Amino acid sequence: MYVKTGILILFLLFFEKISAQEFPYNLITETGEIKGTLTLPVDFTKGPVVLIIAGSGPTDGDGNNPAMKNNTLKMLSNELKINGIASLRFDKRGIAASANAATKEEDLRFETYINDVSDWVKMLAKDKRFSKIIIAGHSEGSLIGMIAAGHSKKVKKFISIAGAGSPADEILKEQLGKQPKMVQDMTFPKIDSLKHGILLGKINPMLNALFRPSVQPYMISWFRYNPTEEIAKLKMPILILQGDKDIQVSVNEANKLIKSAKKVTSKIIPNMNHVLKTIETTDINSQMKTYSDPLLPINDNLIQEIIKFIQK
Repeated sequence: MYVKTGILILFLLFFEKISAQEFPYNLITETGEIKGTLTLPVDFTKGPVVLIIAGSGPTDGDGNNPAMKNNTLKMLSNELKINGIASLRFDKRGIAASANAATKEEDLRFETYINDVSDWVKMLAKDKRFSKIIIAGHSEGSLIGMIAAGHSKKVKKFISIAGAGSPADEILKEQLGKQPKMVQDMTFPKIDSLKHGILLGKINPMLNALFRPSVQPYMISWFRYNPTEEIAKLKMPILILQGDKDIQVSVNEANKLIKSAKKVTSKIIPNMNHVLKTIETTDINSQMKTYSDPLLPINDNLIQEIIKFIQK
């Protein structure tokens, strides 16, 4: 009986030690707190930290949104921890636990997200536990991260994961190009106007989801940035990772970034999709199952490439 109890106590102590490696790490802003999660390796005292930036829409720091839970970024943080690397991931302002930090939609700009990342970098730079800061941006987080990385000498390396190489207006046109010509004729001129910084006039109610007046200033600010131009400005080592089974961002997009970057290492990862899970097909139904599977692990090759890049 004593032996069993002793084993149980040891197990509970071990479990407590492992599970206690995630800590709240919040950023104070004028509109409220942006909630972050700092993940530390066991017995961590000093070392590099990776600032992980989630993709577009209502995606939280774990890589999930209200419609789909896959835990992609949470798994990435855990794999970094296992390999002795600290990480910080966060819910973007207005999203999930950071909902109270939201600005009015008409006041939101793409630069808002960039400035938030810059503030995270400043906060991490003051934390003496971290020897260097690496930014890793997933999907739209890649563009946000690369711009923020260029704003601070404190960022020593940048990782783009499934990041687009084309400006957002071109990507939007490509997506809408799959719609009937009538839709293209209605939307393409509006995209062009916003690209040139011109607010739109009266909007057909059918197009409010995309072009409502309150979101137009954000789109103008977003369309201003070209990922190939931004990544070309970076003087730090860069890692570009892209899955060949990604149905949202193509390998061609990654190649645009690779050609424009200077100190670049790159890897096209076989059988990895946009949420970084392993899959051998681009069939939409099969893909969507991985988007909502929080137990399916992320691609092992991805982890190996990131660890190797950080440690060299």
